[in-house]
Amino acid sequence: MKTIFEKSNGVDAITLCNETVDLSFIDKRFLRKDSPNLPQVSELEVMRHYKELSDRNFCIEKGFYPLGSCTMKYNPKVNELLANLEGFANLHPLCGDENSQGALELLYKLQEALKEITGMDAVSLQPSAGAHGELAGMMVIKKYFEVKGEKRKKVLIPDSAHGTNPATAIECGFETVPVSSNDKGQVDIESLKSVLDSDVAAIMMTNPNTLGIYEENVLEISKLMHDNGSLLYYDGANFNAIMGYTNPALMGFDVVHLNLHKTFSTPHGGGGPGAGPIGVVDKLKDYLPAPVIGFNGENYYRDYNIKHTIGSMKSFYGNFGVLVRAYAYILMMGENLKTASGDAVLNANYLKEKLKEVYLLPYDVPCMHEFVLSGDKQKEYGVSTLNIAKTLMDNNIHPPTVYFPLIVHEAIMIEPTETESKKRLDDFVEVMLKISEDAKNYPEKLVSAPHTTPVKRIDETLAARHPDLKFVQ
Repeated sequence: MKTIFEKSNGVDAITLCNETVDLSFIDKRFLRKDSPNLPQVSELEVMRHYKELSDRNFCIEKGFYPLGSCTMKYNPKVNELLANLEGFANLHPLCGDENSQGALELLYKLQEALKEITGMDAVSLQPSAGAHGELAGMMVIKKYFEVKGEKRKKVLIPDSAHGTNPATAIECGFETVPVSSNDKGQVDIESLKSVLDSDVAAIMMTNPNTLGIYEENVLEISKLMHDNGSLLYYDGANFNAIMGYTNPALMGFDVVHLNLHKTFSTPHGGGGPGAGPIGVVDKLKDYLPAPVIGFNGENYYRDYNIKHTIGSMKSFYGNFGVLVRAYAYILMMGENLKTASGDAVLNANYLKEKLKEVYLLPYDVPCMHEFVLSGDKQKEYGVSTLNIAKTLMDNNIHPPTVYFPLIVHEAIMIEPTETESKKRLDDFVEVMLKISEDAKNYPEKLVSAPHTTPVKRIDETLAARHPDLKFVQ
């Protein structure tokens, strides 16, 4: 495929402009002397070029996406229409409250919905992504202890945690202390007790955890932490596994962030946009980012009167379009949010049982919305987990998250979500079984995959560390 520059007709922009536009009325000092490095192509050729590019991209409309990073795949197109309603899309962010009542009402009602869903007492919608929500939550925890006059320095991090957890804690000035997992893939209580002391501010947990396993001892953990005067932080990345069945408040958590772009339907390809609201229990509501959205019985307003606020986390009020999509999804689903979680758990357990005899399953217990296999059996034939992932691409399947969590060697994290049919899941199983068989008989074929994609095997480490973003003509 040619680049847009190669499709150019070769006429530079200044020559073309001089031939078609009278610029004599413009002072010459304001005119360019050198032609900009822009291609000259017709509107139709531009359309064709970008359509060709889009056809090369993998998207949910083209094939199965067992992503394994908890990002929800159901993104109804009606949400896009609603987020682009003129009153939302064209509302200037500097409009006062009196001219923003519709938008403020939506934000207020979304806050109330998320309070009910999470069990928290107060919610802020400001953070613009999951890690941003983590940052806000941990800042709340830090400020809470500062106001109390306690200088707690440590945050406990399970060894199965998302990498953003220790990074966020350190960013807030805490020391991180690892907590080991037990043979069930859950937080080891004895390990937790051995590091719990008066210097511990909080523990950051995901439940279900990154192995897709529910933390059975979460109430015991909650009691241990609270008896120590410590708080519990809930990483909501895996929240789509528990909606309607339980919530962070029932588990004893004090702070929670939700990835709206993971659980409540916003498209999240290409790194954004996202939204990471935080919810807190009553004793922490005076520490939330300002403003939150209030309602006095007549008007909706931005409330800056928060006694110990950590300040503003985002210019204006978060990623508003994402919040519109999430609210629309919650309204459409209603009590069916519980059904979505149930179906996600059912689909994941179905795939786990179908694949565990061929691929190593380190923790053979009922999973929640995702599960983690190991490619160690296939590695014996010289076929790594990376090779398996690349071969999936040859079968029009986007590879799932691999080599995470770190406590599983050659990890393959699979999350089918709630939206896929049994037929599609069976197709995926068939491909995975065929890959395992080929690993024994034709390993050389897998180690050179992919073979059918526009871009073949690349050096991912080099691409990540030294991306070449320049175009050299």
